[in-house]
Amino acid sequence: MPRVRYRVSHTTTYSYDEDVTNSFGIANVTPRELPHQHVETTDVRISPAPADQSSDIDFYGNTVTYFQVLEPHQLLEITAASEVEVTAPVYDETSFDQPWERARPLVDPNLPGAWRAADLAVASPLVEHTREAYDFGAVSLTEGRGLVEAAEDLMHRIHAGFDYDDTATTVTSTIPEIFEAKGGVCQDFAHLMLACFRAHGLAARYVSGYLATTPPPGKPRLVGADASHAWVEVWVPYLSGAGTGQWLALDPTNDTRADDRYVSVAWGRDYADVPPVKGVIYTEATTSTLTVSVDVAPDQQE
Repeated sequence: MPRVRYRVSHTTTYSYDEDVTNSFGIANVTPRELPHQHVETTDVRISPAPADQSSDIDFYGNTVTYFQVLEPHQLLEITAASEVEVTAPVYDETSFDQPWERARPLVDPNLPGAWRAADLAVASPLVEHTREAYDFGAVSLTEGRGLVEAAEDLMHRIHAGFDYDDTATTVTSTIPEIFEAKGGVCQDFAHLMLACFRAHGLAARYVSGYLATTPPPGKPRLVGADASHAWVEVWVPYLSGAGTGQWLALDPTNDTRADDRYVSVAWGRDYADVPPVKGVIYTEATTSTLTVSVDVAPDQQE
């Protein structure tokens, strides 16, 4: 299968009007090793140089970088550089037509792999199970409909019914606020799709990552390039009873399945689990500025 090699660069810069004397941060900026994605090299650099920096694996298997900067600073820069090879995910489609009602891990905990998917079927801080989300999802999740057909229909409807508008929401926008705005960005559309799935008992996870800045030959440029991107993976249990199931990656922002243009970094219940950078600072600064620069460039296609 054709592989695309990407050079990924992600720089987050914080500037302050007074010295920061102590900065503790957590970064989710290292791509995951997956069956369809191989991380050849990766490096996370902090400036000023941290007094302490380490990496660990979190509950969901994401690589997390922890750092503490003790040198007084008014500018903090976190730069992640990686080289990644990606192919389009391959699925066993024999389970795609199963009725969506049979894929609910909390309703049928005896499903193979249900114990792994269960916590992704419940509400999370940014994904409420509102009545509006239930009703919106119900239009696609009709009785007996095939799971993947219903999931892709929901993706189509979110793409058609909500405008891409980076002024409509904020990083803390709730599901009711997204419905009210009828617009948002990739994070909002992912949260909305998760709410619709989970309100009906399906397991689905929030995925953060990147889209190629320059798409491979013959493929269109997608919304979300040159920035962090977010999409959704819905759990599809195997009908045979073998294995823990598979996760179908859907991007409601661009109305498509995720393919070899997508670089996966981290996943969790919602954005709050996997923001690119978060932390705590000690300072008397009254103003701060955040800038983000992302570049995902195809290096070589095989």
